[in-house]
Amino acid sequence: MSRFSKITTIDFVQKQLYDKGENQSILEIPAPEGFSGKERVNDVSARTVITIARQYGSGGREIGEMLAKKLEIPYYDKELIALAAKKSGLSEEVFRQADERATSSLLYSLVMGTYGFGGGMAGVNEMPINDKLFLIQAEIIRKAAAEGPCVIVGRCADYILREHTDCLRVFIHADRDSRLRRAVEKYGVDPAKVSDFLTKKDKQRANYYNFYTNKKWDALQNYDLTLDSSIFSPEQAVELIMQAAGFIGK
Repeated sequence: MSRFSKITTIDFVQKQLYDKGENQSILEIPAPEGFSGKERVNDVSARTVITIARQYGSGGREIGEMLAKKLEIPYYDKELIALAAKKSGLSEEVFRQADERATSSLLYSLVMGTYGFGGGMAGVNEMPINDKLFLIQAEIIRKAAAEGPCVIVGRCADYILREHTDCLRVFIHADRDSRLRRAVEKYGVDPAKVSDFLTKKDKQRANYYNFYTNKKWDALQNYDLTLDSSIFSPEQAVELIMQAAGFIGK
């Protein structure tokens, strides 16, 4: 059994960087446009940070945006790429290409014992782009959650915030036909290629989650609430999430 079987890639890397003094605070997080970063919902008993993992074509992003707008709290999705790019000095396009994609190079180096930190060996600046993006996004996610209520879509946020007590972890899924239809009608995917594209996107997200967390992306026990968006409308999904989080129905 690998010596990394009981520790995730990201936890191992962050521990090593901390031990070397390299895991200092990465950045100050500007709130998304329209928010000061100090917003608080009135119901302090509600679970005020909501993470949303989603199958491709399930409408998870749309639901997340509607939810954040209704609660009047910050929403983080692609915004995380811009924030990470700003900190790193690299272009957004570089990070966009790496977004929610796992790399094999870091894991291979860890397993082979050749990935080092300081002392003439590689540090955070020499990490593969995918791993650097994940580390920066992970800190952004933690800081955003510490700032106050927010909605965060994708990027293993449910795992990153696993010790955050005020977090509701949601997984949005739908039947394949509904997802295929949405991909064509709303995302503009070529009907002749949509089936393969959907399979590829789901596999990409699963591999990313599995790689960085050592858990299965679609395992129900990872989440507090799962919703089938082929049964519920986006508006209904928002209401159900709000109820589960404790914002309504008390």
